[in-house]
Formats: sequence, C-alpha cells, structure tokens
Amino acid sequence: MPEQIPSTQTYAALLASIKERIRSAQIRAAVAVNQELVVLYWTIGKEILTRQRTEGWGTKVIDQLAKDLRQIFPEMQGLSPRNLKYMRALAEAWPDEAIVQAPLAQLTWYHNLTLLEKVKSSEERLWYAKAAIQNGWSRNVLVMQIEGGLHRRQGKAITNFQTTLPKPQSDLAQQLLKDPYNFDFLTLATAAHERDLERGLLVHIRQFLVELGVGFAFVGSQVPLEVGGEDFFIDLLFYHLKLRAFVVIDLKTTPFKPEYSGKMNFYLAAVDDLMRYPGDQPSIGLILCKTKNRIIAEYALRNMSAPMGISEFTHLEHLPEQLKGTLPTIQEIEAELGPDRPVE
Repeated sequence: MPEQIPSTQTYAALLASIKERIRSAQIRAAVAVNQELVVLYWTIGKEILTRQRTEGWGTKVIDQLAKDLRQIFPEMQGLSPRNLKYMRALAEAWPDEAIVQAPLAQLTWYHNLTLLEKVKSSEERLWYAKAAIQNGWSRNVLVMQIEGGLHRRQGKAITNFQTTLPKPQSDLAQQLLKDPYNFDFLTLATAAHERDLERGLLVHIRQFLVELGVGFAFVGSQVPLEVGGEDFFIDLLFYHLKLRAFVVIDLKTTPFKPEYSGKMNFYLAAVDDLMRYPGDQPSIGLILCKTKNRIIAEYALRNMSAPMGISEFTHLEHLPEQLKGTLPTIQEIEAELGPDRPVE
C-alpha cells in the first residue's frame, strides 16, 4: 500500500498536541526542580545553623564552606557566601520543614529571598507566600504588594456582604475588597474631580487591575444604563471570574455621604435586570471615596438589600521631582480617550 500523507489539518493537530504535552512536561519539571532547590537550600541552611549553634562557629566558616563547595561543584550556581547566609536565614526563619515543603517550595528562591528581606513577621511572610501562589505573582508584583501593605488592607472594606450574600460567596467577596486602595501610580491635585480619577485609572489600567487583584476583568467605563427612558452611566464596570458576578465601581473624590449607597443600590438593581446573565451571582458594588466615617458608612449599608462595600483610596498629590515630565498631562489623557462622555 502506498504511504498515506497526513492532511495539513490532522498534522497540525498532532503537532499542537505533542507541543502542548512537551510544554506541560517542561513546566512540571521546572516546578519539581525549583521545589528540590528550595528544600536543598533550607537543608543546607539548617545544617549550617545547627553546627554554628552546637560548635560555636562564627560567620567565617560560611566563607570557607562556600570556597570548598565551589571547588567540589564548579558547575553549580548559588554557592556564594552571600547565598549560604540566605540559606541559613531561611532555616532560621522557618524551622518547620513542613512549611518549607508547602507552600515555600512552590515559590522561586528569589520570591523566598524577597519574603526574608522585606517581611519581619513569620505570620505575615506565610500570608504573602500563600497569596503569591494563589495569585501567581511575579517577584516584582510580590515586592509591590508587600511595599503597598496588602496584608493590612485585604478584606478590610466596610461591607454588608454577611447579610446580603450566601456563604461562601460572602466570605470570598469580603476577602477580595481592600481598604484603602493604593493608587500611588496616579498623581491628582487636591481638587481633582471624579472624571480626572476615572481617566487616570483607565490610562494606568494595568496597575489598576493589579491593585484590584486577581480575577477582575474590565468591562467598560461610563457604561450606559437606560432606565425609565432616562440614561445613567456607571463609572467603572468589572466582572469577577471567581465570584461570577458584575462589580460596579462608583468613584467619589469627596468624603463618603449616605446618599452614595442609595445611588449604588439603584445601579446594582439596574445591572441585575439589564445585564446579568442566567447563572451569574448578584452584582456587587464598591464605592471608592477619598475618605469615610466608619460609623456613617456602617449605618448607610445596614438596611441595604444589595451587596456593596465602601473603601477609601490613596494617591500621590505631588509628583516626585525625578518623575516630572514622564507622566501624561490631563490634555494628553483627554486626547487619548476621545470626546467627553457624561459622568453621573
């Protein structure tokens, strides 16, 4: 029989399948190697730490150890005196090997160094380690979240989720919202309006999405709603993939006022009726204000039937000298975004 020649389509499918299998295997191998490396480094660090404590050795032994190890393993990276000291610090910070096996071994060595250098509390280190794994943070994003104090802000928004959402939806929604939100990638004057804030967030949408957190998908700005023959516009609309719900954000550059929650309640009712798909969970509102009085905010949400939260936001009011001239002006932002649209 003559040899059959595969069609272009079937061969492409075969090639794609094998390519995907190879890449998956490469990823699994890289993860396994990383886990082995972190555990190895911890083991070396523990041995150094134990010997120093029992034998009374000083730090000079690390320099000698690094020299001898590099002679024995000339092809191996990471055996410098500085790295050996980091290994010792890792073992000292995490005496429990079970924690090192999971979750620390799921992070790269450079992630672990960041945790050692920038976070003092072991409880807080573990919190950031788990968050980095869950959200897939790069080392740079991890640094940014630590420096932005995410551990102190996550889940701290004032909400009514416990009375308006079923569990575990209410707990998940609560943990997703922060207070305050850090918009230090923006520079706004003290007298900036909601439109200035909205445009700045859109120009820096990537940083905005990182600050919002994993799972937020941008739907649009100034999203129109026609209700009773009148037009209304939502400042920012997102969809959260884990919550399976729309998230309506209303921006306010003033202190929180009780009437803001009534307006958000209206928006959420309209979004649920006009935009929500079958299978979606109830839409959630987030009112972002310059400041808030906690007692007033709690009273404003107490009898609301729609799920919503209230948070503050921070931003730069004065641009550092070295950055002046590198960020867009209001005129440049307006030119990029096009003609004005009404803002409620």
